[in-house]
Amino acid sequence: MILDGKLVRDKLLDGYKEKIRNKNLAIKLAIILVGDNEASKIYIRNKEKACDYVGIVVEKYLLGADTSEVELMSLIEKLNNDVSVTGIILQSPVPSHIDFDKCSGLISSKKDVDGFTKENIYNLYLGHDTILPCTVKGIIRLLEYYNVPISGANVVIVGRGNIVGHPLSLALLNMDATVTVAHSKTKDLANLTKNADILVSATGYPHLIKKDMVKNRAVVIDVGVSRVDGDIVGDVDFDNVKDVAYAITPNPGGVGPMTVAMIIDNLLMMKESENNG
Repeated sequence: MILDGKLVRDKLLDGYKEKIRNKNLAIKLAIILVGDNEASKIYIRNKEKACDYVGIVVEKYLLGADTSEVELMSLIEKLNNDVSVTGIILQSPVPSHIDFDKCSGLISSKKDVDGFTKENIYNLYLGHDTILPCTVKGIIRLLEYYNVPISGANVVIVGRGNIVGHPLSLALLNMDATVTVAHSKTKDLANLTKNADILVSATGYPHLIKKDMVKNRAVVIDVGVSRVDGDIVGDVDFDNVKDVAYAITPNPGGVGPMTVAMIIDNLLMMKESENNG
């Protein structure tokens, strides 16, 4: 079975669009880009496209690469205090003279679309309701859509990064999965991955996960993105692993579209919280 992120994204966006229209919700997303990173521009266009489809206003702040950290922090504070702004994204990467963690940490937890502020991560650690990082939330929603059991599942996550691996491990623990996190220093990786009911790879190493590393009828989630000879490829050797997996995400077309959809989902959560507050 193919876990089709595009299909699920499109269904979710249709639902979000109807909800925003029926409730006449005024939602605005502020996106800050510092510098001229081409990949970042593509990511922003994808976010804009989704927001435009569902009826969310996007306000872009395109800052020069010579923008100072102080200037960026001042803009974030201004947006925090702007009642018309529902959520804020500081697009990564930023120029080397800017501390991304420091600046993104200034975003109000109530407007933190990416779910990376200390307050939101702390709430995740405690198992409280919180804004989840979009990729983490997208993986969970994809599993839920295809009725993949999470509670009691043996999950192996390959990759311990702060964007996917680490927060995903906490989120799945909170959902009663048994979680093992593997990384570059893990010994005998295949011995771990072969025991996984759900295997998630988020490393950026092309075709790291081979057929003989996957348990028969496991669910395989491919998060990693690499370029090989100009083509986008994932961490998983899809053509061979699909023969043993019960379910698998394509890459591209699996987790990526879900990440974009969860930006909208988080903005709706923020708006509803704002209205209830």
